[in-house]
Amino acid sequence: MARTVLVTGGAGFIGSHVARALLDRGDRVVCLDNLDPFYDEGLKRENLAACAGERFSFAQGDIRDAALVRRVMDESRPSCVVHLAARAGVRPSIADPIGYADVNVTGTSVVLDACARAGVRRVVVASSSSVYGDAPRVPFREDDEGIMPISPYAATKRATEMVCHAHWHLTRMPTACLRFFTVYGPRQRPDLAICKFMRKIAQGEAIELYGDGTSSRDYTYIDDIVAGVLSAMERVDRFGFRVWNLGSDSPVMLNELVSRIEEVVGRAARVARVGRQAGDVARTWADLSRSRAELGYSPRVSLEDGLRAQWGWMRDRVS
Repeated sequence: MARTVLVTGGAGFIGSHVARALLDRGDRVVCLDNLDPFYDEGLKRENLAACAGERFSFAQGDIRDAALVRRVMDESRPSCVVHLAARAGVRPSIADPIGYADVNVTGTSVVLDACARAGVRRVVVASSSSVYGDAPRVPFREDDEGIMPISPYAATKRATEMVCHAHWHLTRMPTACLRFFTVYGPRQRPDLAICKFMRKIAQGEAIELYGDGTSSRDYTYIDDIVAGVLSAMERVDRFGFRVWNLGSDSPVMLNELVSRIEEVVGRAARVARVGRQAGDVARTWADLSRSRAELGYSPRVSLEDGLRAQWGWMRDRVS
C-alpha cells in the first residue's frame, strides 16, 4: 500500500530529489514550500515539475503558519514527515540572525507540533554539518562533546536538534536529525559554491576564493544523501531519537575542488582571493561509523563522477 509522505521544502534542491525518490518507489508525496525568493522561483517551479504526477501534490505556504501546516496535515494525513524547509546559508544568516531563528527554530516547532496533533508516525529533520563549528577533532562524530556552532545558521540547526529531542521525549514519535555535509549535484542551489564556480568559470568570470584555499569540505552527492534520508525514514523507529551524519568521508581542499571543476568544465578559472569569512569553518569531515552500522549508509558517488553529473545538468544553462 502506498504511503503518504509530507516533504517540507520539497521545491528545493534536496527536497525535490527526496520527493522524486519517494514517488519512484510508489509513495504519495505532498510538498509544502513557500517558494522563498532567496533564489529564483523559476528554478523551484522546475523542481516541482520534475515531480509532477497523480501521486504528487503541492501546497504553497510558510512553515511558521500553524493553521496552514495543521490544515495540510489534516487533509493529507501523512504517515511520515520529512522536514527540509529552512533558511539556508552561513553568510546570509549573519546579516539576518533573527529571521533565521524564526524560520528554522520556530518553524520546526510548528511542524513538530502539527505532526503530534495529526498522529504522524515518524519524522526526519534536516540538520547540518555546520553544527560542529571548528571542532578540533576529525572526523566529526555525532556524539562529540562540546559542539559549538560559530554562525547563526549553524546555531539554529543545533537548536533544531534540541527541539526535535524535546519533541521525541514528550511524544515518543521516532525522530531523526540528519547532519548533511555539503550536498551537490543537479538542481543545486545557485548560491552554493560548486554551482557558482561552474557557472562563472564557464562564462569566463572571476571566482572568489575565501582564505588560502586550504579549507576543506566533505562534498556529498545528492543521490547518496537521498539514500540516507530514505533509510532514516525506515529505521528511525528502532532508535526513538537519533542523529546521523550523512557525508562522503572524503574531504577535499578548496584549491583541489577548483582544479577538479576546471577539468570538468574544460576551462581555467580566473581567481580572486579574499579573506576568510566570519562564520565559515576551516573543515568538515563526516565520521560515518554510526550511519554505516545503523542505516546501511554507504556513499557511492565519487567527486569526479558527481561533478560531471552536475555539469551535465548545468552545461546548457550557462551557454
